[in-house]
Amino acid sequence: MPPLISLGAVLLLLGLGMTYSLQTGKLTRAGAGTGGALGLLIFLGTGYTGLGLLILFFLLGSGATVWQRATKQRWGVAEAHHGRRTAAQVVANAGVAGAAALASWVLPAHAPLCQLLLAGSLAAATADTLSSELGTVYGRRFYNILTLRPDTRGRDGVVSAEGTLLGLTGSILLAGVATLGFGWPQAYSFWVVALAGTVGNLADSVLGATLERRGILSNDTVNLLNTLTGAVTAAVGYALLGLP
Repeated sequence: MPPLISLGAVLLLLGLGMTYSLQTGKLTRAGAGTGGALGLLIFLGTGYTGLGLLILFFLLGSGATVWQRATKQRWGVAEAHHGRRTAAQVVANAGVAGAAALASWVLPAHAPLCQLLLAGSLAAATADTLSSELGTVYGRRFYNILTLRPDTRGRDGVVSAEGTLLGLTGSILLAGVATLGFGWPQAYSFWVVALAGTVGNLADSVLGATLERRGILSNDTVNLLNTLTGAVTAAVGYALLGLP
């Protein structure tokens, strides 16, 4: 358990963040409460670095969602609820990270692995959000990820080179912060997290082009599977390379 002064500071920070999110319309009330609870859990399990990764994802994701929103609305590809994230969306994007943090808190001997899982899941969430929200704006040519044939901007499973590159950039940024914050000695840890984010993002597109288009999976479920794929990819890297 962290010192009470640290815990108090984090609770204050989370409270301010929840208030800001509500006032600016970035989260619903339930979404803010869920985000605050996950933030506290992530801090308890993975410390300031884990919480910092969550905040970084939230800032990047929220910024990408509102960027050029008028243009997205004109094209009919703007996110629902005016970009205000619900509790279900918060869990879809950060629930796996919360589970990894809980495991780290309960099983501290496995903290290094849990840190990697958390970083991989949030890297995947970041990559997906940036590639879809910014790729929609800056992409020039859009393709179905399965057939590689031209497809409609904003449809499930449609990608662009620009969006994929922006998603990779997000993964690399999360990987860098995680590597420095957690103090991982191996450079391989950085690349494992960056790869985990990219693999999760691609899995999201494949699921979007297949099950989501057919109405079998919801967007929130696809996002949850995206972050889970990121965590599993990180776990495979841990097992193969003995990280971190």
